[in-house]
Amino acid sequence: MTQPLLKIDDLHVHFHTEEGTVEALDGVNLEIYEDEVLGIIGESGCGKSVTALSTIGLLQSPPAEVVSGSIEYAGQDILRLSQRELNNIRGNDVTMVYQDPMTSLNPVLTIGKQVTEPLRTHSDVSASAARQQAIEMLEACGLADADRIMDQYPNELSGGMRQRVVIAMALITEPKLLLADEPTTALDVTIQAQIMDLLKELQEEFGMSILFISHDLGVISEIADRIAVMYAGNIVENCTMRELFDEPLHPYTRALSKSIPSLSDDPDRLPVIEGVVPDLRNPPSGCRFASRCPQYIGDVCDAVDPALAAADGSEKHEVACHLYTDIVDETPPADWEHLSAPSTGASSRTESGESQ
Repeated sequence: MTQPLLKIDDLHVHFHTEEGTVEALDGVNLEIYEDEVLGIIGESGCGKSVTALSTIGLLQSPPAEVVSGSIEYAGQDILRLSQRELNNIRGNDVTMVYQDPMTSLNPVLTIGKQVTEPLRTHSDVSASAARQQAIEMLEACGLADADRIMDQYPNELSGGMRQRVVIAMALITEPKLLLADEPTTALDVTIQAQIMDLLKELQEEFGMSILFISHDLGVISEIADRIAVMYAGNIVENCTMRELFDEPLHPYTRALSKSIPSLSDDPDRLPVIEGVVPDLRNPPSGCRFASRCPQYIGDVCDAVDPALAAADGSEKHEVACHLYTDIVDETPPADWEHLSAPSTGASSRTESGESQ
């Protein structure tokens, strides 16, 4: 296998607040390869955005502190670069699309000024040439009459148009890695689908890698090749998209799958994950999901933090759970419910575990 474009190794990030130190990331490990889309999914506050912002050095310090770990982009440790070296990568090789287009654009600058800024900052190009490239990128992002839009202000555009402008800003330098932090959250369902189709088309056209963050399994299944499931600052499962829907392993992943409404079922109420997320100012010493886990197996869950490791029979399917370690002999039950991917037609399973 080729070397990863981005490699995050044992990343620990703390936030120092008046109420105490929040251990936001607790040893995160991730790899993204060229021309690949890696999805990160999890509840709000689990550390998805912190992971992305750490990647390009955008965490505000204080209160944020990268306590330990490394972030390597194309073989360079981001955390050891000077500000000048980091600026050469940020906004050029690695760019970001934020989740709210309403606040991602400067209201007092024209669209043209904002879209051309990254290009003029990172390359020696004239104003007229930058404007022409910006018009072409806006058109590539599905905006008609781009020449007129260049002279407009953000408040003159709809939410969907503004999100396309933000994507154009991120792609104008033809980055190798795009960080997309819930880019469709603020949009209605129809526009959301259009933006997802646009990202897939542009990813194939430019051959870039994408780190796609979402809290919605249905949305992320439309674009991701692999997926990492986060819970309370930890990666608890890492596998291909197909494996996640065919056979999720971690109890938290299974609970997330069950919480998605199905057209074939008519429950009185949607399933929920019992309990609450642990306070990361005083996190548990063992598994952070133990207090909510329906497959809790005893003291080992409270005392030992399970490492993310390959599950039996699959070198590429990693899970952080004591059900899959040598500490205990128990194996996961075969009758947990499985969810088929809404757009891929993954197989469902009976209670006996046989594929349909």
